[in-house]
Amino acid sequence: MYVTKEKKAEIFAKHGKGANDTGSAEGQIALFTARINHLTEHLKNNRKDYNTERSLVKLVGKRRALLDYLTKKDILRYRAIVKELGLRK
Repeated sequence: MYVTKEKKAEIFAKHGKGANDTGSAEGQIALFTARINHLTEHLKNNRKDYNTERSLVKLVGKRRALLDYLTKKDILRYRAIVKELGLRK
C-alpha cells in the first residue's frame, strides 16, 4: 500500500496532536490530502481508471466536509491547516 504505518504515524505526528491522534480533523485532512495526491498522480498515467477516479472524487468530498466542519468550529485551525498543506492558491 502507498501509505504505510510509518507514513501515517508521521502525518498524524506532524499535523495532529501526536502520532496516535488519528481522530483530529487536521490529521484526517492531511491523510486525505496525501491519498488525493497519490491518486491524482496515478490518474495522470491511467486516465481510464474510472474506479480510482470515483475513489478520488469521494476522498475530495470527505476532505471538503472536514474542512467545512473546521471552518465552522475554529477558523484559525482551518486557516493553519490550509496554509500548511497548501490547499488554496
